[in-house]
Amino acid sequence: MAMVPRKMQSRATRNIFSASDDTTMTKNVRATHAPDDRHVEVRPLLNVVQDILHRVASLIPDIVQGKPVQTGAVEDSNHQSDLAEVLDISYYTINQISCEICCKCSSGDGHATTMGILSMLSGYSWDAKVVIALAAFAANFGEFWLVAQLYATNRLAKSVAKLKHIHETLEQVDDLGLKFETINNLFKAMLDVTNYIVQFHELPSRYIHPEAPEMLTASILFPGAVYWTIRSILFCASHLLDITGLAHGYMTTITESWELSSLAHKLDNLNGHLRKQITLCHLHLDDNKQREAFETLQLLFETSHQDNLKALKAMFCSNNDPLPLFDGSSKQRVSIEVLRRKIVLLYISDLQNVSDQELVIFEQMYIESRQDSTRLESQYELVWIPVVDKGIPWTELKPKFDMVQSTMSWYSVYDPTALEPATIRYIKEVWLFKAKPILVVLDPLGKVVNLNALPMMWIWGSLAYPFSISKEEALWNNEKWGLVLLADSIDPSLLYWISEGKYICLYGGDDMDWIRKFTRTAYALAAALQLPLEMIYVGKSNPGKKVQETINAIQAEKLSNVLPDLAIIWFFWVRLESMWHSKSQHSKTVENDNIMHEVMRILTYDSGDSGWAVISEGTGSMAQGKGDAFLRCLNEREQWKDTAKDIGILPAMADYIQGLQAPHHCNRLILPGSSGGVPDSVVCAECGKTMEKFYMYRCCNE
Repeated sequence: MAMVPRKMQSRATRNIFSASDDTTMTKNVRATHAPDDRHVEVRPLLNVVQDILHRVASLIPDIVQGKPVQTGAVEDSNHQSDLAEVLDISYYTINQISCEICCKCSSGDGHATTMGILSMLSGYSWDAKVVIALAAFAANFGEFWLVAQLYATNRLAKSVAKLKHIHETLEQVDDLGLKFETINNLFKAMLDVTNYIVQFHELPSRYIHPEAPEMLTASILFPGAVYWTIRSILFCASHLLDITGLAHGYMTTITESWELSSLAHKLDNLNGHLRKQITLCHLHLDDNKQREAFETLQLLFETSHQDNLKALKAMFCSNNDPLPLFDGSSKQRVSIEVLRRKIVLLYISDLQNVSDQELVIFEQMYIESRQDSTRLESQYELVWIPVVDKGIPWTELKPKFDMVQSTMSWYSVYDPTALEPATIRYIKEVWLFKAKPILVVLDPLGKVVNLNALPMMWIWGSLAYPFSISKEEALWNNEKWGLVLLADSIDPSLLYWISEGKYICLYGGDDMDWIRKFTRTAYALAAALQLPLEMIYVGKSNPGKKVQETINAIQAEKLSNVLPDLAIIWFFWVRLESMWHSKSQHSKTVENDNIMHEVMRILTYDSGDSGWAVISEGTGSMAQGKGDAFLRCLNEREQWKDTAKDIGILPAMADYIQGLQAPHHCNRLILPGSSGGVPDSVVCAECGKTMEKFYMYRCCNE
């Protein structure tokens, strides 16, 4: 093969870098492009090419320094069948291009050779052109270094090496370092450009049309990118020949290194443009993909099915994960099949607004429902879906996620970051999740029967099964206001006291002076009237350090019974708030619903600064009021004792407390945010007037 003097090649290259007209070059390259109907899946071929170049890059330093080369185990490729199909189509072309590169890489006219190769590849797509050209070079390059690798240990390789002058090259290594470093940089740039071009052609037209603006802009870059990659291939091939000629006077020059660096810079510049466009294309593609996924979820949850798996798979298995759930009882990953034809409760929350108290009560309810698998109320499954903030690194959120998940014996999403944006959007836009947890209920066929069953769960527990809106209405129709609804089973002794017909007083607040006066006065009056009285302190909503200190003081001074666990106190108040939310969802108000009226009164008491109390005789009549009015009623027994003889003690107390209500009062009602929002107007539970609406932002970090 004739060698062109290095000075002539360098001058020719400098002329091309300085005087080439990219517009004219692009036009000429496009003129060679006449793709036919053949489609070549080039990814398997590119994988092989990358494997050759990466392995050679890792072997060269040891080979040129004469060090023993470690050969790794041969791995079978998963794409062998695909690769065989590609080679059937392009084997002849690859060999033809390989010969063209070997014969003309050192001709001195890289431009003409490149255009010749492009003409030979005219019938292929842009991605196939560049991958086939790269494969043709990789075959020669890999063969050269395979012989170099085996030279010291294999007689056949040694003989071949002598014919190719490889043995002389390996014996003179002083000048190879800079050459290989520069070539490696060019290899990387060539592979990057090739990968980007292939990625563009792999984009699914289902989500991004070839005529989309992002794709059209990218297609303008393809001719130049393919052209300069093939030019770079020719330079690398020329270097390969130079390596074998080092012993005959063809030494590496600074100009040669500059030429290769310039080509790498050219490709890096193209890479920057291609990278930008592929990013824009992926954004366009992802938008369309998520839009389709969102519409699919809408359709699935609005359509009847034979079971619930289609809808649940669309929600949890969008990445084809066969085990998207985590079983809190077995601590194992499980498939979506565990939910087939079950009533499924989706507990949706973020990681900031899920409280320890809520998890404790939830756990108690869930375990209770599992104790007898034959009970109808146990035929449901609970799944926690944490909605994580994608703006915060998962490494920062995962410890909290792991901690919360470890407390759950039910199912949860194994990897919240794997949930598709369309799923999160659906949860927020259709199921109205904001910040506070919600409990969405799906029937065994995957139909949504309740957008938020949390109020039902807190009020009635498993008795709310199957947690549908119609069940909620039926439960309310059978309820009446009284101590059983108000207090449920917050204290083990409560039902016993009720059966004994005792007077039971629930009181709250955190004013210890009032608590001391009230409890002592109440017990004294009960003793005087010979009334069996039991008193329980129920604290305040969102109980914290101050409520715990109040509990400790009440116990130390033996003032009354208490709810000793803050989680139980939290549950008492969240049940009341849930009653308000549930009634509101059914369009009940203070004016048209007695339970709503009584719940509002107690919530108003809790929102104030003073204490409050409710006294009930078993499941019968009740008296309730703010702390000062109630204490005054107890102290002024003489004022209502005659009325008590006619209508009873508690009705008389209730009337007297009502009479103590000042004509001018200032009641507050603090309602926690909910997924359904807050009503535009709320009337005062005492006077019936519409309350003014204010916005309050509170941080209770006790």
